[in-house]
Amino acid sequence: MIDVHFVPTPNGHKVSIMLEETGVPYRLIPYDMLQGDHLKPEYRAVNPNHRLPAIVDHDPIGGGGPFSVIESGAILIYLSEKTGGSFVPTDPRHRSLCLQWLMWQMSGLGPSHGQAHHFIRYAPQGQDYGVARYSNEARRLLAVLDRRLGQADYLAEDYSIADMAAWPWIRATRAIGLSLEPYANIGRWFAAVGDRPAVLRGTEVKNAPNLASLRPTLTPEQWSNLFGENMLRSSEA
Repeated sequence: MIDVHFVPTPNGHKVSIMLEETGVPYRLIPYDMLQGDHLKPEYRAVNPNHRLPAIVDHDPIGGGGPFSVIESGAILIYLSEKTGGSFVPTDPRHRSLCLQWLMWQMSGLGPSHGQAHHFIRYAPQGQDYGVARYSNEARRLLAVLDRRLGQADYLAEDYSIADMAAWPWIRATRAIGLSLEPYANIGRWFAAVGDRPAVLRGTEVKNAPNLASLRPTLTPEQWSNLFGENMLRSSEA
């Protein structure tokens, strides 16, 4: 059994999709980040970085006691290894492509789109530079993704953890005002991935508050829990 410390964000849905694809039994542990659940000492024992998602495997690879895995990309790789290499190609070239595009998502698509979400949806108004900087980078990365998907049906030729990592972030582009209409290759891929039964099940996992709040609805305490002093103090303590 795997415990999934979860919020229904793109990073959370990467993990729930992979678990549904592989059929590994899991138990969802929902967190309310607005209320600071992720800052509690008991969660730091799971993830010293206080971010979500994280998993605890009670039957880990290699045996032994419960084992925590943090960072969504690392979780996808771990779950692949736990299930005999599921959704990571064995061919060296395709395996490298899978890992390249997974790292592209982790280092580029996710952080840039995440910052766009922050400045557009949460930050105090008047942050014009931040909005422009990350909106432009989000659009640039969509163009990169569209070009790749014009060369292959999926990021690593066949469906893989790289697609599971990127798809939830593309699903969230509407929230920052970006349309997929100019990107025909992304549109075709997005529909194909989204029609997979495991993806449908994985993105229906909601048993936690959805962080859909916009800047007018965040209280000072909620802001601090997500972005401010409370978040800082939890790591320094």
